[in-house]
Amino acid sequence: MAIIPRLIIAATQSGSGKTTIVSGLLAALKMRGLEVQAYKIGPDYIDPGYHEIASGKHSHNLDTWLVGSEKLGEIFFNSFGASDIAIIEGVMGLYDGGRGGISSTAEVAKFLDAPVVLVIDAKSMGASAAAIALGFREFDKSINLAGVILNKIGSESHKKMIVDALDKIGIKCFGAIKRDAELVLPERHLGLVPTIENNFDEIIEKLAIKISKQLDIGALLDVANLPLNINFEIRNNKKITPVCKIAVARDKAFSFYYEQSLREFENFGAEIIFFSPLYDEFLPENIDGLILGGGFPEMFALQLEENKKIRAEIKAVVDNGLPIFAECGGYMYLMDSIADFDGKIFEMCGVIPSRAIMTNKLQMVGYIEATLTKNCVIGKVGDKFHAHEFHFSKEISTTAEEDTFSCRKLRTGESYFEGFSNENVVASYLHIHFAGCESAAKNFVTACVNFHNSKI
Repeated sequence: MAIIPRLIIAATQSGSGKTTIVSGLLAALKMRGLEVQAYKIGPDYIDPGYHEIASGKHSHNLDTWLVGSEKLGEIFFNSFGASDIAIIEGVMGLYDGGRGGISSTAEVAKFLDAPVVLVIDAKSMGASAAAIALGFREFDKSINLAGVILNKIGSESHKKMIVDALDKIGIKCFGAIKRDAELVLPERHLGLVPTIENNFDEIIEKLAIKISKQLDIGALLDVANLPLNINFEIRNNKKITPVCKIAVARDKAFSFYYEQSLREFENFGAEIIFFSPLYDEFLPENIDGLILGGGFPEMFALQLEENKKIRAEIKAVVDNGLPIFAECGGYMYLMDSIADFDGKIFEMCGVIPSRAIMTNKLQMVGYIEATLTKNCVIGKVGDKFHAHEFHFSKEISTTAEEDTFSCRKLRTGESYFEGFSNENVVASYLHIHFAGCESAAKNFVTACVNFHNSKI
């Protein structure tokens, strides 16, 4: 029976401080000389960026809706490799996920047979924190709740009050993090600000030292070293000789990518070349395809508008038949314009006859089942995709032809149409993990190869 040291850091709810604690723990373990592999449960793009700076390695998403249990296991085992320990950050509260608890932290904990440590925001409470911990332990006894970490503690007496209550019910406390303004990460409308936009790499060492002093890391390591009571066959992906080149937008405006999702394109023969719509005047040379991921184009709309050369080139390559896949922020960038939160309008690429308008109200969040209603560069009519949406903008179309995908909300069952496509472009608000949609990655690479061959 294999032992893969692994630990899930969960919480009672969003905003409890998981990412700060996990990042500090990752860095502290790295300072001890351990090879640490980080993971994030759920569809979040931003938290893995913090993990990467703290651990020095790419963090991977584990999501049973976007990729399925079997592929999730493959991602976990293959990426763990020769690491010493896996630290897995949960999503929202321990039992929160999609409809029926799909892709909840609890579901993944059971699948990976992993011990769980619960973060409790203990500000403004005393012994009630122990009652909360007891409720989480008793709610589902098949979860191995190893203990808790108390966050936002005001004093030693505050800590003692809660720890004494925890001792009475047999729940271990692995440490208490004191309230500290330096341990608060910056946020905005989609959650934490991506690391590419802040100075997190400058404070990670300080964070690691503080976490080391306030958590019993030795005890956490002991809990993590449990036998793994599941069997999984590891598939070794062979190195593929590139047969096409795909440019991928990656900068402050476009940073939402799953690392394993990009690897799927490489597995089918694509060479990935990164570029910046913010700073580069031209696309990379001799490309056969273009991917525009999600991010925050609304926060950099003026700079995107001012970079007229690359916007014009993107419009030109679209007209020339270059295969393009865009999602959410990339979808907005391809539109005629973006109206920011103040209503100011900025010109974008003009590929899609629509305007993205930012709103102060969340327009969509949650898991989606999407079905193609048109043939396009990622599939054929009837192909289904497990996806996720999370955006504050809404689209005002001048053509009313947003019907590339027939979508169904997993939580409510509500149905709607969305997306744009033509012979070589497909774009929508949907976020897709291509490790769970391998055929879509293969189809897109095939379209890129066909485009490449047409130039010969």
